[in-house]
Amino acid sequence: MIDFREAQKIITSKARSFGSEVIDLEDAEGRILDEEIFSDRDYPPFNRSAMDGYAIKLEDWENGIREFSITETIFAGNSATSQLNTGSCYKIMNGASVPYSANAVIRREDSNETNGKVSFSIEEISLFQNIAQKGEDLKQGSPAIKADTICNASVISTLATLGKTSIRVKKLPRVAFFTTGNEVKPVKSAVNKNQIRNSNEWLVKSLLKNWRIKPELYRHLPDNKEDLFKNIENALSFDILIMSGGVSAGDADYVPEILQSLGVTKLFHKVAIKPGKPFWCGQMPNGGMVFALPGNPFSTLVTFKLFIETFLSESLKQSISKTLNLPFSGKRIRKSGLDEFFPAKIIGEPSKIEQVDINGSGDIRLGLYAEAIAHHPKENPELTPGTLTSCITL
Repeated sequence: MIDFREAQKIITSKARSFGSEVIDLEDAEGRILDEEIFSDRDYPPFNRSAMDGYAIKLEDWENGIREFSITETIFAGNSATSQLNTGSCYKIMNGASVPYSANAVIRREDSNETNGKVSFSIEEISLFQNIAQKGEDLKQGSPAIKADTICNASVISTLATLGKTSIRVKKLPRVAFFTTGNEVKPVKSAVNKNQIRNSNEWLVKSLLKNWRIKPELYRHLPDNKEDLFKNIENALSFDILIMSGGVSAGDADYVPEILQSLGVTKLFHKVAIKPGKPFWCGQMPNGGMVFALPGNPFSTLVTFKLFIETFLSESLKQSISKTLNLPFSGKRIRKSGLDEFFPAKIIGEPSKIEQVDINGSGDIRLGLYAEAIAHHPKENPELTPGTLTSCITL
């Protein structure tokens, strides 16, 4: 049995790239860039008016001119057809290109326009007032978006502005996933008093979906050596194999011995944590990883967050969860000699951690409404108000 931090180090050492692929921009949400994006031109590509107003020459203002003749109106997307003469101005719309003969824009709210002439109710203006200058945001060829960036709405919008209709992203791992147990039945099936519905199928699929990963292969397997052997053997070409259940010390917990009989190298079995102690981790002959999670729901959640997410974060150079250190609210006594993990809410201002009650790792509620999984270190018998507590956001 090893410390969970040592387990994470072992897993991190096995992290690897799954390659890259080119996808359409419309499929980019949540994907991770595998290239640096450079600006295709200056942005703004012209001196852009930041206001609806009037574009003038600052020299005219400095020479005491306070009433201007409107030479023409410039709309966004159009260009001026004439240059400014002394005492003239452009009426200009927000987002329109400011001709180089003008170098300040006075907003419409500070103006009084009558019969083709305009005067202003302000005392001072400055060079390039209300003008976003060409190249002010980005210069042509300059870095615009770093590699390893997750594509969210603002990133995708920027990519579109830069004219990127397709992008190179990190490939996601090919995942096979098996739940196990004779007592476990599909959600749609009728269950008797000795059976349970397969919540772990939906739990793990939901956790993977946060990474935009959908298992290519999923099956529920009975506690039968022949079925387990055949299905696990067929999954050894994947990047990741996730097993749920069958890893403890019971008579029907066949998963560890079958994995090793198929050439999967055991990296460790059993971690000094509660819940999640029976967790098994190994490496397939092709270099892929096997994560065999305990079957109790909260154990599955904890071990996924601690270990599978650690592997994905290191392999993809991104994390979708945050680790926070916050003061504890209330009192909690450690019940074992292990590092314990429990569901928690983040409350108050400034933020604190509050325990969410749970009736053991088999509680189907998994700490319903929790926002994080908090850590109670084995070195600390008791968490008291104000104790700094580490937690992983859900």
